[in-house]
Amino acid sequence: MVPDISTGSRTYGLLAYLYGPGRRDEHTDPHIVAAWSPELAPDPGRDPAATLKQLTDRLDLPVLALSKDRRPARHVWHCPVRTAPGDRHLTDAEWDEVARRIVHATGIAEEGDDKACRWIAVRHADDHIHIVATLKREDGRSPRRHEDGIRAQAECRKIEREWGLQILNQGDRTAARRPTSAERSKAERTGRAEPPRETLRQQVRQALTGAAAEDEFFRRLTEAGLRLEKRIAPSGDTIGYKVALPGDRNRDGQPIWFPGSKLAPDLSLPKIRERLEARTVDNEPAPGRPVHQSSRPARARRNATHIAEQALTTLAGDHDGDVAAQLVGVGELLDAVAQTAPASTRKELSEAARTFERATRSHIRAEHADHRALRAAARGIVRAGNALGKGEDGGTTAMLLSTMVLVTIAAIRWHSARGHAQQAAAARQAAQHLRAAYRTAAATPMNTMRAQGRQLPAPARDRYAHTLEGALPTQADHLLCEPGWDALAATLAQAEQAGHDPETLLQQAIESLELDTAGNVTAVLVWRLRRIGELPAASISAHARTNPRLPPTPQAPKPTTPESPARRGVSSSRRPGPRR
Repeated sequence: MVPDISTGSRTYGLLAYLYGPGRRDEHTDPHIVAAWSPELAPDPGRDPAATLKQLTDRLDLPVLALSKDRRPARHVWHCPVRTAPGDRHLTDAEWDEVARRIVHATGIAEEGDDKACRWIAVRHADDHIHIVATLKREDGRSPRRHEDGIRAQAECRKIEREWGLQILNQGDRTAARRPTSAERSKAERTGRAEPPRETLRQQVRQALTGAAAEDEFFRRLTEAGLRLEKRIAPSGDTIGYKVALPGDRNRDGQPIWFPGSKLAPDLSLPKIRERLEARTVDNEPAPGRPVHQSSRPARARRNATHIAEQALTTLAGDHDGDVAAQLVGVGELLDAVAQTAPASTRKELSEAARTFERATRSHIRAEHADHRALRAAARGIVRAGNALGKGEDGGTTAMLLSTMVLVTIAAIRWHSARGHAQQAAAARQAAQHLRAAYRTAAATPMNTMRAQGRQLPAPARDRYAHTLEGALPTQADHLLCEPGWDALAATLAQAEQAGHDPETLLQQAIESLELDTAGNVTAVLVWRLRRIGELPAASISAHARTNPRLPPTPQAPKPTTPESPARRGVSSSRRPGPRR
């Protein structure tokens, strides 16, 4: 059950909308289900003689009774309350109780207070009501509605538990401010995909990603096409900023500005400065270090994978301040990857970055100096430019996303253990988007590696199977049946060709990080081995199949039946057990 409180200045305009057909004729049977005094509240939805003007006058009477200088500029309190998708439809009597409990909890009209504010609850759909109140009591005083949004949320959680409805996540006042109903309505009228507040929040966050200094951050805002206005103190120092979308104007033709703090708590200038003061240094690998040719985007992603693996270790630690900082850095890294992603994965990665943003904020103070490496990795990705969806760019993207899925799972665990319900839910949703992006990015390189692994001679496959059994004895039978086993065998073959000892390298990959949360262990090991061993992420070069220690690779694999052991990854003398 979701309450959404806002204030306005036009009682009649709001009532006209509630009793009207809606923007897409979605309003049906509008009528009052509860009121401060049912006898005094005319209902145009039930009484043909009642008018919206009469209802407006009754609600506004305590406000109009005051002198103009005592009337609040925004005297209309509006609170839609909606049940969650999948909940049963409440009756009018139940919505009556919901409305009375919310106006009581928020201080609008406490039970038994005959001098409280006037209010009504209008229903024009199965799944929600609109509570409308005017913000002057009968005695001329203002209601005590401090933190009314939080109190409304708390009352809704009580109702959900008592009535067996879906229990939604409790907020902790660290979420970004949501667009108002007026902002959403204007976005619909003007054909925008989302309200400007949300677009600006995303673009400001992207401008901050990897920025080394305040001037660079402001420059990126203007380069993104945003209107920017700085707040300058008499000393000449910048003490704040605000942004607006071009063309987004109010009824007087003026730009609609949003200060950073109104977009999200961590986008105020003081919070941004805290992040930037943890100075970012370039963290790109030295030229010539990799044993293969790769582009700048590929090198940046490979380097970011290593940094993300280090963050995983911190996320499993006990120092909450360090973890909170790492989550901020992870958010920047996701923003960077989304900004530079190829078209095939950009949508899913953008959604992952947008949803994970909620997981970067909690009441635990971040030690910003501890996310310098992640910010450097994000900066490296942004500076390297857009990645291609194929070749080494595509392979290193899959390598990084494989690790980022594990990072988000670690974030889910950390937030869940501390009761951060909204943040855990956001991380969970981001993980889903990352998995989808990973499947797209990994499809081509993994298919290539699997095909090459199936072409390895049987003695070589047997030897790599023994290597896997020695490293993971309790899991080997299952892993040999995973789709990624062929790719793992091909990777071990290439590592050996490059001069690595397969057993040592595999043990290093296993010991570097936990595998318990990996959905596909062999795929995770493939990417770890390729990063640690500095092997190409996209394909196996032709010379890798000419290792003198390996028998020649046949030109084409022999036809096999679905039951053939060769299809499962080992010779007939070592056929693994069934999948578990």
